[in-house]
Amino acid sequence: MGVPLLIHQPSYSMLNRWVEDSLLSTLDELGVGTICFSPLAQGMLTDKYLGEIPEDSRAARKGSSLSQQMLTKENLENIKSLNAIAQERGQSLAQMALAWCMRRKEITSVLIGASSPEQIKENVATLGNLEFSDDELKRIDSFAKEGNINLWARSSSN
Repeated sequence: MGVPLLIHQPSYSMLNRWVEDSLLSTLDELGVGTICFSPLAQGMLTDKYLGEIPEDSRAARKGSSLSQQMLTKENLENIKSLNAIAQERGQSLAQMALAWCMRRKEITSVLIGASSPEQIKENVATLGNLEFSDDELKRIDSFAKEGNINLWARSSSN
């Protein structure tokens, strides 16, 4: 229709890194902004799933976008290790996950899905600690692995 593409909205998180293969560099080359959705991996990158799956959680509900099958042993081990790094940084896991997404120059913004005023406050507090050392990024990369959680992969590849 003659309208230039100004923004692209892919899913991206520490457990859903498919955009790093070529999409982010292509968008940067074209001058297209990137607003990432699901940077907290459907809530997996919060403190909610560090222990048992809470009965009132998204993962406990049938028909939810976050299924218990996504909370694999490997994903949970990686999440717990990422949480330890976040604690060393003086951040919650969610804050570190948001900062990690925003560290890339290609990322214009990230979308959060807060369900309470407290979550909004916690997420905004991310802005107080956006820097990562090279060592932190190396350590994070050893646990921020593709977790087979991209619910939108099919629609992204069409």
